[in-house]
Amino acid sequence: MSSSQNLPISDPPSSATNNAAWSSAIAATPALRAFVSRLTDSTRRAFTRRRPWYELVDRTAFSRPESLSDATSRIRKNYNYFRVNYITLLSAVLAFSLLSHPFSLLTIVSLVAAWLFLYIFRAPDQPVIIGGRTFSDREILGILIVLTAFVVFLTSVGSLLMSATLIGLGIICVHGAFRDPEDLFLDDQEIPGTGLFSSFTGAATSAAVADVMARV
Repeated sequence: MSSSQNLPISDPPSSATNNAAWSSAIAATPALRAFVSRLTDSTRRAFTRRRPWYELVDRTAFSRPESLSDATSRIRKNYNYFRVNYITLLSAVLAFSLLSHPFSLLTIVSLVAAWLFLYIFRAPDQPVIIGGRTFSDREILGILIVLTAFVVFLTSVGSLLMSATLIGLGIICVHGAFRDPEDLFLDDQEIPGTGLFSSFTGAATSAAVADVMARV
């Protein structure tokens, strides 16, 4: 009796292999590498310009502004001096608000991840296939815009972010109005565009914008 022979069976590529290939394609995107590098360098430079926190809360430097114009002038001078501290404070208020609302935090993280990995930093030759259907770049962009509008305007996430931002800006304005800047070395102001948010300008933004515009 002849022994039975096993016929060769070709296994379809596993989902893990596809996911690994897709992740590798994303990681190889020049815009992503430039953005991460720019973000890291700019954040490091920004924090080197952070003022000592004891200057921010020096009780002897607080006084009531004489007029509205005086308060406005104080806010402008204090912002120029404590820019990184203020942005850090605003970020802390936003982070605390999101951490106290886990569902909103998860929604924001998921939305940002969708924009980054499904559109902005996705390789142009890497299609998005959902349920066996291939989606074009325009379709992905439209879906993301609709999804963002839904999250911001039709859920509690938008109101949470707005209220947290207003609270943070209110704290900054009150501090800037009552903190007398006379003892600050205002000649040592930060160069415009070197604050914490400048990480979204320069090479990273140019590469990302060029990559996005090429898809539209």
